[in-house]
Amino acid sequence: DFLSDESHRIRFVYVRKHTSWLNQIECWLSILVRRLLKRSSFRSTEELEQKMLNFIDYFNQHFAKPFVGKFEGFKDDG
Repeated sequence: DFLSDESHRIRFVYVRKHTSWLNQIECWLSILVRRLLKRSSFRSTEELEQKMLNFIDYFNQHFAKPFVGKFEGFKDDG
């Protein structure tokens, strides 16, 4: 069977669609991209790392608040 052959180096992992930790990570990465990375350039990976750490410190001091999940389940037709 193609999918069970280990030489293909493909691993399928089931992740639930509304996984709360995954949604939080997606929200945080979206904030990081929109507020820091989009339309930016960095001279080195060290500069990028320092800018990201500075942004995280600033964000945590001034804007951080808990992410609130809004998914309440699927509507039951019956």
